Amino acid sequence: MNTRFFCMALAVCLLATASAHGSSMSLARELEDEALSQVSGQDGLAFNLRGFAMGGPLTLTYTSPDEGNPSLWFGNLYLSRSDDLDATFTDPYRLNIYGRPGMADVIELSNPLNANSLLKWQFAADFGVNANGTAFNAGTLILQDLVFQGGGLSITTPADPNVQGVAFGLALHVDIGNLIIRPRGADDISVANPDTVAEQLSISGIHLSGANGGAWALADVTTQPGILNAITENGQSYLHLGIDWSSSPNGAPVGSLVIDNISFKSDVTGNLNLGSSRINTIQLQYLDVKFR
Repeated sequence: MNTRFFCMALAVCLLATASAHGSSMSLARELEDEALSQVSGQDGLAFNLRGFAMGGPLTLTYTSPDEGNPSLWFGNLYLSRSDDLDATFTDPYRLNIYGRPGMADVIELSNPLNANSLLKWQFAADFGVNANGTAFNAGTLILQDLVFQGGGLSITTPADPNVQGVAFGLALHVDIGNLIIRPRGADDISVANPDTVAEQLSISGIHLSGANGGAWALADVTTQPGILNAITENGQSYLHLGIDWSSSPNGAPVGSLVIDNISFKSDVTGNLNLGSSRINTIQLQYLDVKFR
């Protein structure tokens, strides 16, 4: 298309529109500072993923400052997600920034509602531990058909200025087709129980939600904040994960956990099927974990 012709045509259209609506445009007036000060806006971003997949020899390692520097590592990471083509733009991820009176602003990442359960994540990674002069290869961790439906993550700064780190809120509504640990290697990560796998732990049909069926708020960024930071006590440094007591008059939110089946497969000790498990109500009152 001729660029000059397009620009001239656009200018003519704008002039015609202004002429047609001249009476309404004449009502525009300059706002005083007091009126402008009452105008507020929202910072936000909506986005989605299409055909997302990654994999390769990437390794993530956490190394402890303890003597000998023991470490935990994850390698050969694989991650992918299927799409809901009919809801790519109508049900996106949302990244918002919102304020709280007298408190720090919050960055919030909300998951798609995923009502059709078509947004499914697949994950696999080898993992192991290096400690006390021994390198232990623990095998492969596999997640199949991981489905998030709503909920999300919120982060901010701690309310106490004397506390370092990141304060967070976390709400989850999650279904997992299979959580699998294969101590002898990955094999086919797309199949739940291949004949070629001689040993594995399989937890199938994991359903975590709020007691009302929505997302369960494990931590609330305002009323029951979580904390992730590094602390030092008695000369010892730790990576610290915590969740505070709830300040809500209703107490900590209630969740629910259902597991359809837990089974062990072994060519040495034989197979073991533990059946299903259910916890109708869960409340996370307080959490304080230090990783050495």
